[in-house]
Amino acid sequence: MRRIRRYLSLLPLLLLLVPALGRAGVQLVVDGVDDPLKTAVIAGLGLSQYAARDVSEAQVHRLYDRADAEAGNALRPYGYYDAHITGKIERSGKDWRVTLHVAPGEPVKVTSIDLQLDPFAASLRPIRAARRGVEKLKDQRLDDAAYDSARDAVNNALTANGYLDAKLTVHRVEVNRGEHSAAIQLAWDVGRRYRYGEVRFEGSQFQPDFLERYVPFKPGDYFDQNQLLSLQQALNAADYFSMVNVTPEIGTAKDGVVDVKVQLAPAKRRIYTSGLFVGTDTGVGVRGGVEYRWVNSYGHKWKNDAVLAQRLKTLTSQYTIPLPGDNQRSLNFGVTYRDANTVTSQSRTLELVANESELWHEWVRTVGVHALTGTFDVGKRPDEPESTPGVEHGSSTLIYAEGSLSRKVADNPDFVRRGWSLSFDARSTASDLFSTARFSEVSASGKWIRAFWRNNRLILRGDLGHVWTSKFEALPPQLRFFAGGDQSIRGYTYQAIGPQNSYGRVIGGNSLVIGSATLEHYFTPRWGIATFVDAGNAFNGTRVHPKIGTGIGVRWRSPVGMIRVDVGTPINDAQHHGVELHLVIGPDL
Repeated sequence: MRRIRRYLSLLPLLLLLVPALGRAGVQLVVDGVDDPLKTAVIAGLGLSQYAARDVSEAQVHRLYDRADAEAGNALRPYGYYDAHITGKIERSGKDWRVTLHVAPGEPVKVTSIDLQLDPFAASLRPIRAARRGVEKLKDQRLDDAAYDSARDAVNNALTANGYLDAKLTVHRVEVNRGEHSAAIQLAWDVGRRYRYGEVRFEGSQFQPDFLERYVPFKPGDYFDQNQLLSLQQALNAADYFSMVNVTPEIGTAKDGVVDVKVQLAPAKRRIYTSGLFVGTDTGVGVRGGVEYRWVNSYGHKWKNDAVLAQRLKTLTSQYTIPLPGDNQRSLNFGVTYRDANTVTSQSRTLELVANESELWHEWVRTVGVHALTGTFDVGKRPDEPESTPGVEHGSSTLIYAEGSLSRKVADNPDFVRRGWSLSFDARSTASDLFSTARFSEVSASGKWIRAFWRNNRLILRGDLGHVWTSKFEALPPQLRFFAGGDQSIRGYTYQAIGPQNSYGRVIGGNSLVIGSATLEHYFTPRWGIATFVDAGNAFNGTRVHPKIGTGIGVRWRSPVGMIRVDVGTPINDAQHHGVELHLVIGPDL
Protein backbone atom coordinates (compact mmCIF):
# COMPACT_ATOMS: atom_id res chain seq x y z
CA MET A 1 0.00 0.00 0.00
CA ARG A 2 2.85 2.36 0.80
CA ARG A 3 4.33 1.79 -2.70
CA ILE A 4 0.93 2.46 -4.33
CA ARG A 5 0.59 5.72 -2.42
CA ARG A 6 4.08 6.74 -3.59
CA TYR A 7 3.11 6.16 -7.25
CA LEU A 8 -0.14 8.08 -6.74
CA SER A 9 1.84 11.05 -5.37
CA LEU A 10 3.80 11.17 -8.65
CA LEU A 11 0.66 11.21 -10.80
CA PRO A 12 0.24 15.04 -10.89
CA LEU A 13 3.84 15.40 -12.08
CA LEU A 14 3.30 12.84 -14.82
CA LEU A 15 0.16 14.66 -15.95
CA LEU A 16 2.16 17.90 -16.23
CA LEU A 17 4.80 16.21 -18.37
CA VAL A 18 2.34 14.83 -20.90
CA PRO A 19 1.68 18.18 -22.69
CA ALA A 20 5.39 19.02 -22.65
CA LEU A 21 6.23 15.76 -24.33
CA GLY A 22 3.68 16.50 -27.02
CA ARG A 23 4.62 20.15 -27.47
CA ALA A 24 4.31 21.37 -31.09
CA GLY A 25 5.78 24.50 -32.67
CA VAL A 26 5.64 26.20 -36.08
CA GLN A 27 8.27 25.79 -38.80
CA LEU A 28 7.70 28.87 -40.97
CA VAL A 29 8.95 29.07 -44.56
CA VAL A 30 8.43 32.29 -46.58
CA ASP A 31 9.38 32.66 -50.24
CA GLY A 32 8.54 34.94 -53.16
CA VAL A 33 10.36 37.98 -51.71
CA ASP A 34 13.89 38.76 -50.58
CA ASP A 35 15.19 40.93 -47.75
CA PRO A 36 14.22 43.43 -46.51
CA LEU A 37 10.68 42.46 -47.59
CA LYS A 38 11.07 38.88 -46.38
CA THR A 39 12.25 40.00 -42.94
CA ALA A 40 9.35 42.47 -42.71
CA VAL A 41 6.78 39.79 -43.60
CA ILE A 42 8.15 37.29 -41.09
CA ALA A 43 8.24 39.93 -38.33
CA GLY A 44 4.63 40.89 -39.08
CA LEU A 45 3.20 37.37 -39.03
CA GLY A 46 1.62 36.02 -35.87
CA LEU A 47 2.83 32.56 -36.88
CA SER A 48 6.44 33.61 -36.32
CA GLN A 49 5.78 33.91 -32.58
CA TYR A 50 5.23 30.16 -32.28
CA ALA A 51 8.57 28.86 -33.50
CA ALA A 52 9.45 27.83 -29.93
CA ARG A 53 5.98 27.94 -28.31
CA ASP A 54 3.28 25.32 -27.96
CA VAL A 55 0.51 25.73 -30.53
CA SER A 56 -2.62 23.74 -31.26
CA GLU A 57 -4.03 22.78 -34.65
CA ALA A 58 -6.88 25.28 -34.25
CA GLN A 59 -4.40 28.09 -33.46
CA VAL A 60 -2.26 27.29 -36.49
CA HIS A 61 -5.23 27.47 -38.84
CA ARG A 62 -6.52 30.64 -37.23
CA LEU A 63 -3.10 32.34 -37.56
CA TYR A 64 -2.78 31.08 -41.14
CA ASP A 65 -6.07 32.75 -42.02
CA ARG A 66 -4.72 36.04 -40.72
CA ALA A 67 -1.45 35.77 -42.65
CA ASP A 68 -2.71 37.45 -45.82
CA ALA A 69 -3.80 40.61 -43.99
CA GLU A 70 -0.70 40.65 -41.79
CA ALA A 71 1.63 40.35 -44.79
CA GLY A 72 -0.23 43.19 -46.52
CA ASN A 73 0.24 45.43 -43.49
CA ALA A 74 3.92 44.49 -43.27
CA LEU A 75 4.61 45.37 -46.92
CA ARG A 76 2.73 48.67 -47.11
CA PRO A 77 5.62 50.69 -45.60
CA TYR A 78 7.65 49.50 -48.60
CA GLY A 79 5.06 50.66 -51.14
CA TYR A 80 3.33 47.34 -51.80
CA TYR A 81 -0.41 47.71 -51.29
CA ASP A 82 -1.61 44.67 -53.30
CA ALA A 83 0.32 41.89 -51.60
CA HIS A 84 -1.25 38.43 -51.49
CA ILE A 85 -0.26 35.20 -49.75
CA THR A 86 -0.92 31.57 -50.64
CA GLY A 87 0.48 28.48 -48.98
CA LYS A 88 -0.15 25.30 -47.09
CA ILE A 89 -0.06 23.71 -43.64
CA GLU A 90 1.32 20.25 -43.00
CA ARG A 91 2.65 18.12 -40.19
CA SER A 92 6.43 17.82 -39.81
CA GLY A 93 7.06 15.37 -37.01
CA LYS A 94 5.54 16.85 -33.89
CA ASP A 95 5.64 20.40 -35.39
CA TRP A 96 3.54 22.24 -37.94
CA ARG A 97 5.25 23.26 -41.16
CA VAL A 98 3.71 26.38 -42.71
CA THR A 99 4.85 27.37 -46.20
CA LEU A 100 3.81 30.82 -47.45
CA HIS A 101 4.26 32.17 -50.98
CA VAL A 102 4.22 35.99 -51.04
CA ALA A 103 3.21 37.87 -54.19
CA PRO A 104 3.99 41.55 -53.41
CA GLY A 105 2.16 42.90 -56.47
CA GLU A 106 2.90 46.13 -58.31
CA PRO A 107 4.51 48.77 -56.10
CA VAL A 108 3.14 52.27 -55.56
CA LYS A 109 5.40 54.99 -57.01
CA VAL A 110 5.66 58.64 -56.04
CA THR A 111 4.24 60.62 -58.97
CA SER A 112 4.12 64.14 -57.53
CA ILE A 113 5.75 66.19 -54.75
CA ASP A 114 4.46 69.52 -53.50
CA LEU A 115 6.96 71.06 -51.06
CA GLN A 116 6.28 74.58 -49.77
CA LEU A 117 9.07 76.46 -48.01
CA ASP A 118 10.04 80.08 -47.36
CA PRO A 119 12.07 81.23 -50.43
CA PHE A 120 14.95 82.69 -48.42
CA ALA A 121 15.23 79.60 -46.22
CA ALA A 122 15.07 77.36 -49.28
CA SER A 123 17.99 79.26 -50.84
CA LEU A 124 20.39 78.33 -48.02
CA ARG A 125 22.77 75.63 -49.15
CA PRO A 126 22.16 73.01 -46.39
CA ILE A 127 18.38 73.43 -46.64
CA ARG A 128 18.54 73.33 -50.43
CA ALA A 129 20.43 70.03 -50.23
CA ALA A 130 17.86 68.58 -47.82
CA ARG A 131 15.04 69.69 -50.11
CA ARG A 132 16.67 67.89 -53.03
CA GLY A 133 16.58 64.74 -50.90
CA VAL A 134 12.77 64.97 -50.81
CA GLU A 135 12.52 65.76 -54.51
CA LYS A 136 14.59 62.69 -55.36
CA LEU A 137 11.73 60.53 -54.06
CA LYS A 138 9.75 61.30 -57.21
CA ASP A 139 9.37 58.38 -59.63
CA GLN A 140 10.70 56.06 -56.92
CA ARG A 141 8.86 53.29 -55.09
CA LEU A 142 7.06 54.71 -52.08
CA ASP A 143 9.08 53.84 -49.00
CA ASP A 144 7.92 55.08 -45.62
CA ALA A 145 11.41 55.02 -44.10
CA ALA A 146 12.93 56.96 -47.01
CA TYR A 147 10.08 59.49 -46.86
CA ASP A 148 10.45 59.94 -43.09
CA SER A 149 14.23 60.35 -43.41
CA ALA A 150 13.97 62.95 -46.20
CA ARG A 151 11.25 64.90 -44.39
CA ASP A 152 13.19 64.87 -41.11
CA ALA A 153 16.34 66.00 -42.95
CA VAL A 154 14.55 69.20 -43.97
CA ASN A 155 13.36 69.68 -40.38
CA ASN A 156 16.89 69.20 -39.06
CA ALA A 157 18.41 71.51 -41.69
CA LEU A 158 15.97 74.28 -40.75
CA THR A 159 16.79 73.93 -37.06
CA ALA A 160 20.55 73.68 -37.69
CA ASN A 161 20.49 76.94 -39.67
CA GLY A 162 18.67 79.09 -37.17
CA TYR A 163 14.98 78.40 -37.80
CA LEU A 164 14.41 77.20 -34.29
CA ASP A 165 10.63 77.78 -34.40
CA ALA A 166 10.08 75.95 -37.71
CA LYS A 167 6.89 73.86 -37.76
CA LEU A 168 5.77 71.24 -40.23
CA THR A 169 2.21 72.37 -41.02
CA VAL A 170 1.36 69.95 -43.83
CA HIS A 171 2.68 66.40 -44.13
CA ARG A 172 0.45 64.23 -46.23
CA VAL A 173 0.97 61.17 -48.45
CA GLU A 174 -2.06 60.36 -50.61
CA VAL A 175 -2.00 56.86 -52.12
CA ASN A 176 -4.11 55.93 -55.15
CA ARG A 177 -4.13 52.14 -55.03
CA GLY A 178 -5.93 51.78 -58.34
CA GLU A 179 -3.26 53.78 -60.20
CA HIS A 180 -0.41 52.59 -57.94
CA SER A 181 0.61 56.21 -57.39
CA ALA A 182 1.30 58.46 -54.43
CA ALA A 183 1.33 62.25 -54.00
CA ILE A 184 3.46 63.88 -51.28
CA GLN A 185 2.51 67.24 -49.78
CA LEU A 186 4.81 69.04 -47.32
CA ALA A 187 4.77 72.60 -46.01
CA TRP A 188 6.68 74.42 -43.26
CA ASP A 189 6.08 77.61 -41.35
CA VAL A 190 9.74 78.46 -40.73
CA GLY A 191 9.26 81.48 -38.49
CA ARG A 192 12.11 83.90 -37.85
CA ARG A 193 15.77 83.02 -38.20
CA TYR A 194 17.64 83.25 -34.90
CA ARG A 195 20.98 84.94 -34.31
CA TYR A 196 23.70 84.34 -31.73
CA GLY A 197 23.64 86.22 -28.48
CA GLU A 198 26.13 85.89 -25.63
CA VAL A 199 28.58 82.99 -25.28
CA ARG A 200 29.02 82.10 -21.59
CA PHE A 201 31.94 79.94 -20.42
CA GLU A 202 31.61 78.04 -17.13
CA GLY A 203 34.19 76.04 -15.19
CA SER A 204 37.28 77.12 -17.14
CA GLN A 205 40.68 77.85 -15.66
CA PHE A 206 41.08 80.70 -18.19
CA GLN A 207 39.48 84.10 -18.61
CA PRO A 208 36.64 84.36 -21.18
CA ASP A 209 38.64 86.70 -23.43
CA PHE A 210 41.22 83.95 -23.94
CA LEU A 211 38.58 81.33 -24.79
CA GLU A 212 36.95 83.62 -27.36
CA ARG A 213 39.79 82.74 -29.76
CA TYR A 214 38.06 79.38 -30.30
CA VAL A 215 34.60 80.83 -31.08
CA PRO A 216 34.04 80.76 -34.88
CA PHE A 217 31.19 83.31 -34.82
CA LYS A 218 30.26 86.72 -33.42
CA PRO A 219 27.13 87.91 -31.59
CA GLY A 220 24.57 88.87 -34.21
CA ASP A 221 25.64 86.18 -36.71
CA TYR A 222 22.96 83.76 -37.82
CA PHE A 223 22.75 80.61 -35.72
CA ASP A 224 24.52 77.63 -37.34
CA GLN A 225 24.73 74.27 -35.59
CA ASN A 226 27.87 73.34 -37.53
CA GLN A 227 29.65 76.30 -35.95
CA LEU A 228 28.73 75.00 -32.51
CA LEU A 229 30.20 71.64 -33.47
CA SER A 230 33.36 73.41 -34.66
CA LEU A 231 33.58 75.22 -31.32
CA GLN A 232 33.26 71.92 -29.46
CA GLN A 233 35.94 70.28 -31.60
CA ALA A 234 38.31 73.24 -31.25
CA LEU A 235 38.03 73.25 -27.46
CA ASN A 236 38.59 69.50 -27.33
CA ALA A 237 41.60 69.78 -29.65
CA ALA A 238 43.11 72.51 -27.46
CA ASP A 239 43.74 69.77 -24.87
CA TYR A 240 43.07 72.09 -21.92
CA PHE A 241 39.84 70.42 -20.79
CA SER A 242 38.63 67.01 -19.67
CA MET A 243 35.02 67.93 -20.44
CA VAL A 244 33.53 70.22 -23.10
CA ASN A 245 29.78 70.69 -23.48
CA VAL A 246 28.46 73.34 -25.91
CA THR A 247 24.71 73.97 -25.56
CA PRO A 248 22.49 76.56 -27.26
CA GLU A 249 19.96 77.83 -24.71
CA ILE A 250 16.96 77.47 -26.98
CA GLY A 251 14.50 77.27 -24.09
CA THR A 252 15.30 80.81 -22.96
CA ALA A 253 15.78 82.34 -26.42
CA LYS A 254 13.77 85.49 -27.09
CA ASP A 255 13.48 88.20 -29.72
CA GLY A 256 15.25 85.97 -32.22
CA VAL A 257 18.44 85.74 -30.14
CA VAL A 258 19.83 82.54 -28.61
CA ASP A 259 22.67 82.47 -26.10
CA VAL A 260 25.26 79.68 -25.98
CA LYS A 261 26.49 78.03 -22.78
CA VAL A 262 29.88 76.30 -22.76
CA GLN A 263 30.54 74.04 -19.78
CA LEU A 264 34.20 73.15 -19.21
CA ALA A 265 36.27 71.16 -16.74
CA PRO A 266 40.09 71.48 -16.57
CA ALA A 267 42.16 68.51 -17.68
CA LYS A 268 45.16 67.27 -15.74
CA ARG A 269 47.67 70.09 -16.01
CA ARG A 270 50.84 68.01 -16.36
CA ILE A 271 51.10 64.61 -18.02
CA TYR A 272 53.99 62.16 -18.26
CA THR A 273 54.46 59.62 -21.05
CA SER A 274 56.80 56.67 -21.37
CA GLY A 275 56.97 53.34 -23.11
CA LEU A 276 58.77 50.84 -25.26
CA PHE A 277 58.39 50.81 -29.04
CA VAL A 278 59.73 48.97 -32.04
CA GLY A 279 59.96 50.03 -35.67
CA THR A 280 61.86 48.59 -38.57
CA ASP A 281 63.23 52.05 -39.43
CA THR A 282 64.37 52.90 -35.90
CA GLY A 283 64.81 49.55 -34.15
CA VAL A 284 63.83 48.84 -30.54
CA GLY A 285 63.65 51.88 -28.31
CA VAL A 286 62.14 53.71 -25.39
CA ARG A 287 60.50 57.10 -25.31
CA GLY A 288 59.48 59.40 -22.53
CA GLY A 289 58.22 62.90 -22.07
CA VAL A 290 56.50 65.50 -19.97
CA GLU A 291 53.92 67.97 -21.22
CA TYR A 292 52.47 71.01 -19.51
CA ARG A 293 49.03 71.43 -21.06
CA TRP A 294 49.05 74.99 -19.83
CA VAL A 295 51.94 76.83 -18.19
CA ASN A 296 50.09 80.00 -17.17
CA SER A 297 46.76 81.81 -17.42
CA TYR A 298 47.57 82.77 -21.02
CA GLY A 299 47.37 79.14 -22.14
CA HIS A 300 51.04 78.69 -23.00
CA LYS A 301 52.10 75.07 -23.57
CA TRP A 302 55.43 73.32 -23.06
CA LYS A 303 56.26 69.83 -24.33
CA ASN A 304 59.46 67.81 -23.90
CA ASP A 305 60.20 64.41 -25.49
CA ALA A 306 63.14 62.02 -25.55
CA VAL A 307 63.64 58.99 -27.81
CA LEU A 308 66.41 56.43 -27.34
CA ALA A 309 66.39 53.73 -30.04
CA GLN A 310 68.91 51.55 -31.82
CA ARG A 311 69.15 53.81 -34.87
CA LEU A 312 67.62 57.07 -33.62
CA LYS A 313 68.15 59.31 -30.61
CA THR A 314 66.30 62.60 -30.23
CA LEU A 315 65.70 65.20 -27.56
CA THR A 316 63.00 67.78 -28.30
CA SER A 317 61.52 70.73 -26.45
CA GLN A 318 58.71 72.92 -27.82
CA TYR A 319 57.04 76.00 -26.34
CA THR A 320 53.71 77.26 -27.74
CA ILE A 321 52.12 80.68 -27.23
CA PRO A 322 48.45 81.00 -28.36
CA LEU A 323 47.58 84.27 -30.11
CA PRO A 324 44.26 86.17 -30.19
CA GLY A 325 41.79 85.46 -32.98
CA ASP A 326 39.40 82.75 -34.05
CA ASN A 327 41.84 80.93 -36.38
CA GLN A 328 43.83 79.18 -33.62
CA ARG A 329 47.03 81.15 -34.34
CA SER A 330 50.04 80.38 -32.21
CA LEU A 331 53.75 81.11 -31.99
CA ASN A 332 55.91 78.01 -31.65
CA PHE A 333 59.53 77.77 -30.54
CA GLY A 334 61.46 74.52 -30.52
CA VAL A 335 64.85 72.92 -30.21
CA THR A 336 65.76 69.39 -31.33
CA TYR A 337 68.93 67.36 -31.02
CA ARG A 338 68.96 64.40 -33.40
CA ASP A 339 71.38 61.50 -33.76
CA ALA A 340 70.26 59.27 -36.66
CA ASN A 341 72.02 56.18 -37.95
CA THR A 342 70.57 54.50 -41.05
CA VAL A 343 71.96 51.94 -43.50
CA THR A 344 73.30 54.80 -45.66
CA SER A 345 74.13 57.72 -43.36
CA GLN A 346 74.80 58.98 -39.88
CA SER A 347 74.08 62.52 -38.73
CA ARG A 348 74.21 64.52 -35.53
CA THR A 349 72.36 67.82 -35.76
CA LEU A 350 70.97 70.57 -33.58
CA GLU A 351 67.95 72.46 -34.91
CA LEU A 352 66.22 75.62 -33.67
CA VAL A 353 62.75 76.47 -34.95
CA ALA A 354 60.50 79.53 -34.65
CA ASN A 355 57.23 79.66 -36.55
CA GLU A 356 53.63 80.81 -36.57
CA SER A 357 50.79 78.39 -37.29
CA GLU A 358 47.10 79.04 -37.90
CA LEU A 359 43.96 77.61 -39.47
CA TRP A 360 43.47 78.86 -43.03
CA HIS A 361 40.40 77.70 -44.95
CA GLU A 362 40.41 74.44 -42.94
CA TRP A 363 44.14 73.92 -43.60
CA VAL A 364 46.94 74.30 -41.07
CA ARG A 365 49.33 76.93 -42.40
CA THR A 366 52.80 77.31 -40.88
CA VAL A 367 55.45 79.93 -41.68
CA GLY A 368 58.76 80.16 -39.88
CA VAL A 369 62.54 80.01 -39.81
CA HIS A 370 64.95 77.14 -39.05
CA ALA A 371 68.56 77.12 -37.94
CA LEU A 372 70.26 73.75 -38.47
CA THR A 373 73.85 72.84 -37.65
CA GLY A 374 75.72 69.58 -37.34
CA THR A 375 77.98 66.94 -38.83
CA PHE A 376 77.15 63.98 -41.01
CA ASP A 377 78.59 60.96 -42.79
CA VAL A 378 76.84 59.91 -45.99
CA GLY A 379 77.39 56.53 -47.67
CA LYS A 380 78.38 55.02 -44.35
CA ARG A 381 76.88 51.70 -43.37
CA PRO A 382 76.26 50.87 -39.69
CA ASP A 383 79.32 49.82 -37.65
CA GLU A 384 81.75 50.93 -40.39
CA PRO A 385 84.68 53.18 -39.45
CA GLU A 386 84.53 56.74 -40.71
CA SER A 387 87.72 56.17 -42.70
CA THR A 388 86.02 53.61 -44.96
CA PRO A 389 86.59 54.53 -48.64
CA GLY A 390 83.52 56.06 -50.25
CA VAL A 391 82.13 57.58 -47.06
CA GLU A 392 81.53 61.33 -47.51
CA HIS A 393 82.03 63.50 -44.43
CA GLY A 394 80.46 66.90 -44.03
CA SER A 395 79.37 69.63 -41.67
CA SER A 396 77.04 72.51 -42.33
CA THR A 397 75.12 75.37 -40.80
CA LEU A 398 71.92 76.37 -42.55
CA ILE A 399 69.42 79.13 -41.79
CA TYR A 400 66.35 78.87 -43.96
CA ALA A 401 62.71 79.88 -44.15
CA GLU A 402 59.99 77.23 -44.26
CA GLY A 403 56.30 77.27 -45.09
CA SER A 404 53.82 74.41 -45.03
CA LEU A 405 50.15 73.61 -45.65
CA SER A 406 48.54 70.45 -44.30
CA ARG A 407 45.09 69.00 -43.84
CA LYS A 408 43.55 65.73 -42.67
CA VAL A 409 39.96 64.59 -43.18
CA ALA A 410 38.76 61.33 -41.63
CA ASP A 411 35.43 59.82 -40.66
CA ASN A 412 37.06 57.96 -37.75
CA PRO A 413 40.57 58.73 -36.47
CA ASP A 414 41.04 55.20 -35.08
CA PHE A 415 40.06 53.34 -38.26
CA VAL A 416 39.49 55.46 -41.36
CA ARG A 417 36.88 54.25 -43.84
CA ARG A 418 36.74 57.51 -45.79
CA GLY A 419 39.56 60.00 -45.45
CA TRP A 420 42.59 61.72 -46.90
CA SER A 421 45.59 63.82 -45.98
CA LEU A 422 47.73 66.27 -47.93
CA SER A 423 50.81 68.25 -46.98
CA PHE A 424 52.98 70.70 -48.92
CA ASP A 425 56.33 72.02 -47.72
CA ALA A 426 58.76 74.62 -49.09
CA ARG A 427 62.17 75.59 -47.70
CA SER A 428 64.72 78.12 -48.90
CA THR A 429 67.78 80.02 -47.72
CA ALA A 430 67.64 83.76 -48.32
CA SER A 431 71.40 84.02 -48.86
CA ASP A 432 74.63 82.18 -48.13
CA LEU A 433 75.81 84.87 -45.70
CA PHE A 434 74.95 82.75 -42.65
CA SER A 435 74.62 79.37 -44.38
CA THR A 436 77.08 76.86 -45.71
CA ALA A 437 75.01 76.46 -48.89
CA ARG A 438 72.07 78.07 -50.63
CA PHE A 439 69.19 75.79 -51.49
CA SER A 440 65.46 75.71 -52.23
CA GLU A 441 63.35 72.63 -51.68
CA VAL A 442 59.70 71.66 -52.24
CA SER A 443 57.94 68.46 -51.25
CA ALA A 444 54.41 67.09 -51.17
CA SER A 445 52.81 63.97 -49.75
CA GLY A 446 49.30 62.60 -49.79
CA LYS A 447 47.23 59.64 -48.68
CA TRP A 448 43.72 58.53 -49.69
CA ILE A 449 41.64 55.83 -47.96
CA ARG A 450 38.32 54.34 -49.06
CA ALA A 451 36.45 51.35 -47.66
CA PHE A 452 34.37 49.21 -50.02
CA TRP A 453 32.26 46.07 -49.78
CA ARG A 454 32.13 46.53 -46.00
CA ASN A 455 35.32 44.63 -45.06
CA ASN A 456 37.88 46.03 -47.50
CA ARG A 457 39.99 49.18 -47.78
CA LEU A 458 42.01 50.68 -50.62
CA ILE A 459 44.89 52.92 -49.50
CA LEU A 460 46.78 55.06 -52.02
CA ARG A 461 49.89 57.03 -51.06
CA GLY A 462 52.28 59.34 -52.92
CA ASP A 463 55.34 61.51 -52.31
CA LEU A 464 57.10 64.08 -54.49
CA GLY A 465 60.12 66.27 -53.85
CA HIS A 466 62.93 68.29 -55.42
CA VAL A 467 65.80 70.40 -54.14
CA TRP A 468 67.77 73.05 -56.05
CA THR A 469 71.33 73.76 -54.87
CA SER A 470 74.81 74.24 -56.26
CA LYS A 471 76.41 72.59 -53.19
CA PHE A 472 74.53 69.34 -52.74
CA GLU A 473 77.41 67.88 -50.72
CA ALA A 474 76.77 70.49 -47.99
CA LEU A 475 73.21 69.34 -47.34
CA PRO A 476 72.68 67.05 -44.33
CA PRO A 477 70.79 63.75 -44.95
CA GLN A 478 67.43 65.12 -43.76
CA LEU A 479 67.47 67.66 -46.62
CA ARG A 480 68.34 65.06 -49.26
CA PHE A 481 65.97 62.51 -50.73
CA PHE A 482 66.19 58.78 -50.09
CA ALA A 483 63.71 55.95 -50.73
CA GLY A 484 63.00 52.68 -48.99
CA GLY A 485 61.30 51.79 -45.70
CA ASP A 486 57.85 51.18 -44.29
CA GLN A 487 56.59 54.65 -45.33
CA SER A 488 58.27 54.53 -48.73
CA ILE A 489 59.05 51.41 -50.82
CA ARG A 490 58.52 48.27 -48.79
CA GLY A 491 60.85 45.47 -49.80
CA TYR A 492 63.83 47.77 -49.14
CA THR A 493 65.33 48.89 -45.84
CA TYR A 494 64.99 52.47 -44.61
CA GLN A 495 66.73 55.00 -46.91
CA ALA A 496 68.54 52.22 -48.80
CA ILE A 497 67.65 53.62 -52.24
CA GLY A 498 69.14 56.66 -53.95
CA PRO A 499 71.95 57.88 -56.24
CA GLN A 500 75.38 56.40 -55.54
CA ASN A 501 78.87 57.85 -55.61
CA SER A 502 81.80 56.33 -57.48
CA TYR A 503 82.31 53.85 -54.64
CA GLY A 504 78.78 52.51 -54.96
CA ARG A 505 77.65 54.21 -51.74
CA VAL A 506 74.11 55.65 -51.56
CA ILE A 507 74.41 59.40 -50.93
CA GLY A 508 70.85 60.59 -51.69
CA GLY A 509 69.36 62.53 -54.58
CA ASN A 510 67.82 65.88 -55.43
CA SER A 511 64.45 64.41 -56.52
CA LEU A 512 61.88 61.93 -55.19
CA VAL A 513 58.86 60.17 -56.70
CA ILE A 514 56.96 57.50 -54.74
CA GLY A 515 53.61 55.85 -55.43
CA SER A 516 51.93 53.12 -53.37
CA ALA A 517 48.72 51.06 -53.38
CA THR A 518 47.59 48.80 -50.52
CA LEU A 519 44.51 46.56 -50.46
CA GLU A 520 43.26 45.35 -47.07
CA HIS A 521 40.63 42.73 -46.26
CA TYR A 522 39.32 42.22 -42.71
CA PHE A 523 38.11 38.78 -41.64
CA THR A 524 36.95 40.10 -38.27
CA PRO A 525 36.40 43.64 -36.97
CA ARG A 526 40.00 43.63 -35.68
CA TRP A 527 42.05 41.27 -37.86
CA GLY A 528 42.86 41.56 -41.54
CA ILE A 529 45.42 40.87 -44.25
CA ALA A 530 46.94 43.20 -46.84
CA THR A 531 48.74 43.12 -50.15
CA PHE A 532 50.67 46.06 -51.58
CA VAL A 533 52.74 47.41 -54.44
CA ASP A 534 55.15 50.36 -53.98
CA ALA A 535 57.16 52.00 -56.74
CA GLY A 536 59.45 55.00 -57.14
CA ASN A 537 62.96 56.22 -56.52
CA ALA A 538 65.22 58.95 -55.20
CA PHE A 539 67.28 60.21 -58.12
CA ASN A 540 69.14 63.05 -59.84
CA GLY A 541 68.06 64.59 -63.13
CA THR A 542 64.83 63.55 -64.82
CA ARG A 543 65.04 59.76 -65.22
CA VAL A 544 63.31 57.97 -62.35
CA HIS A 545 64.30 54.31 -63.01
CA PRO A 546 61.65 53.16 -60.52
CA LYS A 547 62.30 50.54 -57.89
CA ILE A 548 59.35 48.24 -57.16
CA GLY A 549 58.49 46.44 -53.96
CA THR A 550 55.54 44.16 -53.27
CA GLY A 551 54.39 41.83 -50.54
CA ILE A 552 51.75 40.88 -48.00
CA GLY A 553 50.93 41.95 -44.47
CA VAL A 554 48.81 41.48 -41.37
CA ARG A 555 46.62 44.15 -39.76
CA TRP A 556 45.51 44.24 -36.12
CA ARG A 557 43.31 46.92 -34.60
CA SER A 558 44.85 46.55 -31.16
CA PRO A 559 43.81 48.40 -27.99
CA VAL A 560 46.83 50.71 -28.45
CA GLY A 561 46.13 51.46 -32.12
CA MET A 562 46.57 49.98 -35.56
CA ILE A 563 49.51 47.56 -35.86
CA ARG A 564 50.80 46.79 -39.37
CA VAL A 565 53.25 44.01 -40.11
CA ASP A 566 54.39 43.79 -43.75
CA VAL A 567 56.81 41.48 -45.53
CA GLY A 568 58.08 42.97 -48.81
CA THR A 569 60.48 41.98 -51.53
CA PRO A 570 62.06 43.88 -54.44
CA ILE A 571 60.96 43.13 -58.00
CA ASN A 572 63.48 42.81 -60.87
CA ASP A 573 66.38 44.32 -58.91
CA ALA A 574 69.77 42.71 -59.41
CA GLN A 575 71.36 44.62 -56.51
CA HIS A 576 68.71 43.91 -53.88
CA HIS A 577 66.93 40.64 -53.17
CA GLY A 578 65.39 38.73 -50.31
CA VAL A 579 62.62 39.98 -48.02
CA GLU A 580 62.28 42.86 -45.57
CA LEU A 581 60.08 42.94 -42.47
CA HIS A 582 58.31 46.22 -41.73
CA LEU A 583 56.43 47.04 -38.52
CA VAL A 584 54.39 50.22 -38.00
CA ILE A 585 52.20 51.16 -35.03
CA GLY A 586 50.03 54.24 -35.31
CA PRO A 587 46.97 55.90 -36.89
CA ASP A 588 46.02 55.65 -40.56
CA LEU A 589 46.50 59.38 -41.23
